[in-house]
Amino acid sequence: MNAIVDYQVACENSFYEKNFPSTTEVERWVSAVLKHLQISQHELTVRFVDNDESQALNQTYRGIDKPTNVLSFPFEAPPGVSLNLLGDLVICAPVIEREAHEQKKTIIHHYAHMIVHGTLHLLGYDHIENDDAETMEALEIHILSQLGIDDPYQEH
Repeated sequence: MNAIVDYQVACENSFYEKNFPSTTEVERWVSAVLKHLQISQHELTVRFVDNDESQALNQTYRGIDKPTNVLSFPFEAPPGVSLNLLGDLVICAPVIEREAHEQKKTIIHHYAHMIVHGTLHLLGYDHIENDDAETMEALEIHILSQLGIDDPYQEH
């Protein structure tokens, strides 16, 4: 129940890079999701990007013309092919840092939340309907608490 992470940095601003989580931290956060859901080892890509790349991907795949904190692209295996590949997470560093500041959270805890949130999306969870949102948020809160991170939805 551990994660193998292909860690990519496509954000050239060293201001943001100094706050990026390590590969080990990202693997620990994804592994916590897999462990909680009793899912065996899986691989995924986590790519840290700037506003421009996030905005372009968000526009192309969601029709929303602005950068966003995390985008999830689940892997869809061809019929008859079995791979332990979850997909890709694209994390926008400037958005994460801005949101952490606005929400009065540590940057590293917000990264953890977005990695957990995005991994749940890769596993088929969503928050479009209220019931689904409540289920997903409860999972996030529980998994993050197991990592020693406070409820990300509480007001500060």
